[in-house]
Amino acid sequence: MAGRLDGKVAIITGGNSGIGESTAHLFAKEGAKVAIMARREDEGRKVQDAIRSEGGDATFIRCDVMERSIVDSAVDKALNTYGTVDILFNNAGFGGGQNFPDEDDELWDTVLRVNLNGTFYMSRAVWPHMVAAGGGSVINMSSVAAVVGFSKSMYDITGRVPSSSYYVAKAGVDAFTRYTASIGGKDNIRVNCVRPGQVITPGATGGGEEHVFKAMFDFTQILDGPGYPIDVANLVLFLASDDARFITGEIINIDGGSPRKL
Repeated sequence: MAGRLDGKVAIITGGNSGIGESTAHLFAKEGAKVAIMARREDEGRKVQDAIRSEGGDATFIRCDVMERSIVDSAVDKALNTYGTVDILFNNAGFGGGQNFPDEDDELWDTVLRVNLNGTFYMSRAVWPHMVAAGGGSVINMSSVAAVVGFSKSMYDITGRVPSSSYYVAKAGVDAFTRYTASIGGKDNIRVNCVRPGQVITPGATGGGEEHVFKAMFDFTQILDGPGYPIDVANLVLFLASDDARFITGEIINIDGGSPRKL
């Protein structure tokens, strides 16, 4: 049976762990050729080799999405390897551990550079190639942080929240999604976005087994949590596939349901 992404070429940033790793495996199983981009080479090559051992086609390309020249070079390498790009999953990102007003300049700059600038750089680098190919699908990684607030009682449950820079960066990703979807319509480029909540990834657990904000999520979620990388990967697969051919400019929450959105 044909896969949902047969003949497609996908770039996944942050593809060396968590949601990116799970999505890379799923895309390859569905027939895509996958360019895995990340900074940590050992982890990236392990994902590449695991996919190849399963019969899939994947290539690790080292990339730091904070640097425009490195992004442009990485996209060129992907094109040299696979000839085109049909799908971009802007997954790379991270949040800081400081809270306003004690968040320092360096953290603010770094969080915005990774989450927001990286999404901009990658999208701009692949865009002309998608135009030339007659279309494509871009999926951006946001967060429920883009649209939720918290009360003093909610803050006290965990004693911390993500950094203000993370909230701002992800809200910017939402806005950039709407903008580029509007620009891309005439060229058949669809741009959508996913907003995970309590999803268990290495970054979200801080090396443990539970989400670092589990107590707050458990207090506010409608469904019992947590979610897992494959849950998000399944949504990204749908948005990348022709099953979502009439969907663009959408930002979809995958958070177990949250009544606290502002």
